[in-house]
Amino acid sequence: MVLLERRIGLLFATFLALLALAGARTLWLGGVKASSLSSAAASQQVTSAELPAERGAILDRNGQSLAVSPPADDVSATPYLVRDPLRVARRLARLLDRTPEELVKQLARRDTGFVYLARDVPARRAERIKRLKIEGIAITPGFQRVYPRRHLAAQVIGSVGTDGDALGGLEYSRDRLLAGRDGERRLVKDALGESINVRDTVRSRRGSSLRLTIDSAVQEKVEEVLGALGQKYRPRGASAIVMDPRSGDVIAMGNWPRIDANRLGAAPQYALQNKSVGFTHEPGSTFKSITVAGALEDRTVTPQTQFFLPPTIQVADRVIGEAHDRGDITLNTGEILAQSSNVGAVKIGLKMGARRFDHWVRRFGFGRTTAVGLPGEERGIVLPLERYSGSSMGNLPIGQGLAVTPLQLATAYGAIANGGMLRPPRVISAVDGHRVTSRRGRRVISPATAARVRRMLAGAFAPGGTASEVDIPGYALAGKTGTANKIDEATGEYSEERYVASFVGFAPALSPEVLISVTVDEPKGDIYGGAVAAPAFGEIARFALPSLGIPPK
Repeated sequence: MVLLERRIGLLFATFLALLALAGARTLWLGGVKASSLSSAAASQQVTSAELPAERGAILDRNGQSLAVSPPADDVSATPYLVRDPLRVARRLARLLDRTPEELVKQLARRDTGFVYLARDVPARRAERIKRLKIEGIAITPGFQRVYPRRHLAAQVIGSVGTDGDALGGLEYSRDRLLAGRDGERRLVKDALGESINVRDTVRSRRGSSLRLTIDSAVQEKVEEVLGALGQKYRPRGASAIVMDPRSGDVIAMGNWPRIDANRLGAAPQYALQNKSVGFTHEPGSTFKSITVAGALEDRTVTPQTQFFLPPTIQVADRVIGEAHDRGDITLNTGEILAQSSNVGAVKIGLKMGARRFDHWVRRFGFGRTTAVGLPGEERGIVLPLERYSGSSMGNLPIGQGLAVTPLQLATAYGAIANGGMLRPPRVISAVDGHRVTSRRGRRVISPATAARVRRMLAGAFAPGGTASEVDIPGYALAGKTGTANKIDEATGEYSEERYVASFVGFAPALSPEVLISVTVDEPKGDIYGGAVAAPAFGEIARFALPSLGIPPK
């Protein structure tokens, strides 16, 4: 009996000791360690996940999709949680478009706690993977940037990388508008890791959509024409711009070689440049229109002013000749422009004088960007007046000794086409459906001077003109050819083998509604703007005029 009572007493004492220990443990955990344990529990049970924002769409002027962002998820793995890498690899291979051998190498790794198995997996396939409920496999929701028209205006639109980084074009320059704002999602999980409560604490905000001024049909034709030109002349590159000179709207902006915006890594580096804004070159004879326009506005000459033109003219230490051999002739101002006489243009420039010439170069916008809003736009090169040499006025009036971009030149010609009013170019017409107000234009020359120059430029398509072989029935055309030597970087002299061929023109000639420029860098086999670039202008205009609803006149 006594022994039994002792055993009961011992058990009771043990119980009291354990109870006291539990109480002390409770006080320790509930008091001293309460804060840290609470945080640990919350971190294990409550997690936050980024809620990606859908990137805004890019549309053409008619609402056709050029860039969209359908749902697409990233599939990743925590390798040490994957119990049977080979079996999991076989289950996922078909859904991820990968081989089991590739996947098992990643799933069997033990040197990392995270690996991507696939990026931008279409949402429907990602949902099938999610339903497999494989431990260690995670799905992160997101969106994939897709370019439905692939090549169309790829250098203008740009692209977005796998990690969402904008990689050029409008995707880059308008990234803040397009990207939107990511949100945050709060998930409460049970002990098994299953979500029992999901709440969006910060809602994602979709990016703004952009409607462009570009017409997909005209853009497609421009790129088709440049493709044929590229096959025939194998240049280093080529570009073409179609604009409405009345508004400055860029209807098309094409580049050759073409690139696929969905496969940017496959394109050579030089093809990524938007040459319309990034390629600087001496304009050559296309600049003679600017020289003549300035001289007419200053009343230095009239369209009928006669000039005696020997085969060559010497300015300081430079002798300037014509592109083709000829004897002494007399031409008026209009004929000088139509026949693209170097000697005639130099004489007009000398008559105008360096100071006024410099004024008109800058008045037409050369030496500064057009601010069209496309990345990589160059300013061109315009020599300060104080740095003119004795021979400068032998070079500059014929488009040598300064550099321009195709868009600068097209914009300047836009002023001639638009009654003397220069309209800054633009490529975006609306943001989220709200119309973007065009920047105000400015008067460069008088309507009368602009009309005179337009009539002169129509002479390029007349018999004896530099583009006389180009004809579009029912439409009167006007424009100017250009053929410019490039500088040989090794010698610093003008190359006899490398040229830029160009053409800038508009239609209808007397009341223009569309302006087209074509620039070809280092064509092979022929070098002249009239032979290389003018026919491309004709093909584009032949399609664009009726496509844009411009009647013959």
